Amino acid sequence: MSMAKPLSEKRSCKLAVALPASFVSDIPHLREKTFRIGLIGRAAAIFRIDEVIVYPDMPKTDQRVDARLIQTILTYMETPQYLRKRLFKIMSELQYAGTLPPLRTPHHPTANRTQDLRVGEFREGVVISQTEKGSLVDIGVEHPALVKGAALKVNTRVTLRITEASKHPEAVLSAPSHVGPYWGYRVTVPDISLAELIRQRRFDLVVATSRKGKPISGVLNELQKRWNKSRATLVVFGAPTQGLYEVAAHEGVKLEDIAHFVVNTIPEQATETVRTEEAVFATLSILNTLERTNLKA
Repeated sequence: MSMAKPLSEKRSCKLAVALPASFVSDIPHLREKTFRIGLIGRAAAIFRIDEVIVYPDMPKTDQRVDARLIQTILTYMETPQYLRKRLFKIMSELQYAGTLPPLRTPHHPTANRTQDLRVGEFREGVVISQTEKGSLVDIGVEHPALVKGAALKVNTRVTLRITEASKHPEAVLSAPSHVGPYWGYRVTVPDISLAELIRQRRFDLVVATSRKGKPISGVLNELQKRWNKSRATLVVFGAPTQGLYEVAAHEGVKLEDIAHFVVNTIPEQATETVRTEEAVFATLSILNTLERTNLKA
């Protein structure tokens, strides 16, 4: 019998979630906005999301401020703690960043001494200077790592693989796609409608969530088959003030025409509404089982 994959391993397909830019528009105070966005960051890390997409859901409203806030806080959360001071200036959006929960993902190591480094391990770093031998990169220990022969741009974030774990460590450039464990998410804010985003990105599987959708238990077998074949999956969530059917209607399209499945992941809810962050946790919890479960045909 084969061993189960470690929980931190990457998914077999790329998994993205799309959130409306108005996700926090109904909250007046930045502290509460930060808290709610922090829940999304935790969900993205827990369920190994590769990309968080913040889409405009109110065509006649300028949503750039809300979209930037969501992007900034989520990106800050995804950045390893030891790199944040180098990559983020003092920003009003991060006033309550100290209340955000840590992700504790594989690319957020707690070891901060050179003696804890291991040859072959991966680290996120920021280029701090260049020397005759190469570039020096802050990787969160006492001494920077040397990337020999590389003239890397200062203040650039890079992924490294440790090749020399001595007092003066050395490393080579790598890419997040070459790392075995889950290595965080990226945040994108496209300046196009949700329907256009789906058309341009050509996802193999698009799952829209709505209380008006079919109960997920009724489509789980079919969904499993599509999930197994998909190389790029998108899960879309609605806004606090309007669901995805309303968002699609504003864009002049039918939700069923842009999504392969429209599902209700919280059937028979006892509350009048389900908050977006609640729907994210509920939905991703169910979809997470598809990674390992083989349902009957």
